[in-house]
Parts: sequence; C-alpha cells; structure tokens
Amino acid sequence: MKRREFIEKTAASTALLSLGLSLSSFETNDIKHLTVLHTNDVHSHIDPFPADDPRNPNKGGVSRRAALIESIRKENPNLLLLDAGDIFQGTPYFNYYGGELEFKLMSMMKYDASTIGNHDFDNGLDGLYAQLPHATFDFINSNYDFKNTVMDGQVKPYKIFNKNGIKVGVFGVGIELAGLVDKKMYLETVYNDPVEVAQDMTKLLKQEQKCDLVICLSHIGYNYKDDASKISDLKFAAQTQDIDLIIGGHTHTFLDKPTIVKNKAGKDVLVNQVGCYGINLGRIDFYFDKNKVHTNQSASIVV
Repeated sequence: MKRREFIEKTAASTALLSLGLSLSSFETNDIKHLTVLHTNDVHSHIDPFPADDPRNPNKGGVSRRAALIESIRKENPNLLLLDAGDIFQGTPYFNYYGGELEFKLMSMMKYDASTIGNHDFDNGLDGLYAQLPHATFDFINSNYDFKNTVMDGQVKPYKIFNKNGIKVGVFGVGIELAGLVDKKMYLETVYNDPVEVAQDMTKLLKQEQKCDLVICLSHIGYNYKDDASKISDLKFAAQTQDIDLIIGGHTHTFLDKPTIVKNKAGKDVLVNQVGCYGINLGRIDFYFDKNKVHTNQSASIVV
C-alpha cells in the first residue's frame, strides 16, 4: 500500500472508530474526506511577529500561512479555506494600501470565502467597495442588507460548494454595527437579527438544497460573560438548528478545539475560533460515509 493511501485510510479509521464505527462496514472508496481551514481577525498582519515580541515571538505571517495551507492542500485537495472577518485594520499596511494587499494575498492563498467584520468598514463602504476587484473569493453575509448602498449585489447571502460530491452550504452573520461603527462608515446598511436570518438560511441550505454540511461564518463574537443579553456564537448555536459548524470571529478567542453546543433540536454544533492576527490556522477534517453521515477531527495549528 502506498504511504499516502495508508495515511488517509488510517486517518479515516481513527475518526470512525472514535465514534464506535468500523471501516469494515464501508467500502473505503465510500468515505469522503473534506478539510476546512479557517482564520479570523487577521487585522492586516502581513509580517510575522518579531523574535523579541513578548507575546507572540516568531509567530504568524502570511508567507508561513501560505506554505502551511499549500502543504495541507497537497495532503488533501478536497479543501475549503474560509475567513470570519476583520481582515482590515491593525498595521500600516492597511493605512497605506487600504486593504488591497490583504485581498491580493488572500486571493493568492486561494481563499474560497470570507464574511465581513466590523473593522472591514473602517474605510467606509466606498473604501471596501474599491478593494473588491483585488479579491477573487466571495464575500458572504446574510444579515446585512446593503440594498441602498454601493455594496448592493457585491455580497452573497450564501454560497454552495460541491467538494468531491459533498455539498457544503456556507452563510454568514455579522455583529450589530450601531454603537460599534461610525454611522458614516456603514451608511444605510441595515442589520437584521442573526437568529431569524439563520432560520431562513438553514431551511434553504439543509432542507431545500439538501446540503450535507452547513457552515456559518460568524463575526458576532464567541461569548459575552458581562452582557447576558448580547447574542454570541454560543447562544446563536443553541437557538438555531441545522448548522454543523460555526466559524467565529470578533472576540479574538483562542480555542484549542471547537466547543460543542447542543442546538435547539438537541444536536451537536461545532463552534470554533482561532484567536487573531494570523497566529493560528484552524483545521477541521470531516469524514463522510456513503450515507453522508459525518465524523470529524480538529486542530488549531500555530503558524
């Protein structure tokens, strides 16, 4: 057996056995492997942190992330690369180039999609719109209504990816902008309740479009212990259904592995976030059997 085949079969076996399943009940070719890689709150950090940085010495950097992504892509080309927003703001690269460099580099790394974070409005709607030609990936947000702005038609409410026969539906939700972002930066953008929007999106993606996996790109924050009324990823997961994975952002929360939350139907939802500044790359591997029942493994990889 070739080494790569051995590794792939061993990985699949490990994932299935962890849930009490056995490869003997399936033909090996019936197991499909999807890798989801993700980032959030990179905040224009192009270069790695210097060796003398007190908190993150020699960590991060786009070139290192690109090399890591490429190596994982060679291991499993059946891959989705996603971002949960706040691409902009944080280093002089954004001040000088307004987001052009960030979008070009993400395009070179072959990102599939990103949602929009509050700091992505920092140069206003016109500033964001001006940089869109530099992005070859899609922007996905389902609860911001841009119809009376220059961004109308530029952001998709959802997108369906077909990865080797696995149908993956992706939608996005963003944080309330009022009180967080200057009104002149987002103008007539209308914020809609994420939970209500998610009900429509999951009905469409899971029930009507029959997606095998539904992912939400969220920029609403992982959890708010000091504000019980504020929506967060943990509450969002518990109040919705038919979402398999929430890739979060905004709160710069470093998780070693996804948090498992029971949704309102009593089923498991994975909630993940990998900190900020491109220090970590999130990885979740899904294994689908011939009935499209999936298991998963996860890791937070230090760049």
